[in-house]
Amino acid sequence: MMVTKKTTTKKPRASTITKVKPKKKLEDTKEIIQAVTPAEELVSQELTETSQAVEIKASSDAVEKYFEAVGRRKEATARVRVYTKKSTDPEPSEEKAIITINSKPYYEYFKAIPLQNIIEAPLKKLKSLNRFKATVKVSGGGAHGQADAVRLGLSRALTLFDINFSKKLRKAGYLTRDSREKERRKYGLKKARKAPQWAKR
Repeated sequence: MMVTKKTTTKKPRASTITKVKPKKKLEDTKEIIQAVTPAEELVSQELTETSQAVEIKASSDAVEKYFEAVGRRKEATARVRVYTKKSTDPEPSEEKAIITINSKPYYEYFKAIPLQNIIEAPLKKLKSLNRFKATVKVSGGGAHGQADAVRLGLSRALTLFDINFSKKLRKAGYLTRDSREKERRKYGLKKARKAPQWAKR
């Protein structure tokens, strides 16, 4: 027997109908434009106001130029910033340098006069005690170590201001890092070298 195959003819898919949206009238678009423009104007006004405020803030927060250096001695570290004194700055009542250490005048931070003389030494050597003002942040060590660290940092900052200062300061020994430090204690000794009393019998 002969088997006849049924031939199925595929129907073509119906084309997708795209609905064309009607174009908006010119009158509607004009209304939308009129409604948007005031909001844009407000935004532009706010931007100009903020830019003016930023410019004013930038001018008021103008950073003063300074020369920074670090001085060390024993366990003390001092970060010194030297500014050139302006004519508007108030004149000191006494012959004192304009140096603040940890937000205090140096003669209040160091009560001992010999330590004050150590800090003033670089400025006195250059005969410019009131020509500069300096701010110092010092930490670690004792009073004498801190004073020496401030002197070294101040001398280094002054040489950054003017390289010609280095000759006088180097000759006075203010630019030399004093590397002497406390020697460590050894096992079996009382201090670095002090031994307990030895008995023969």
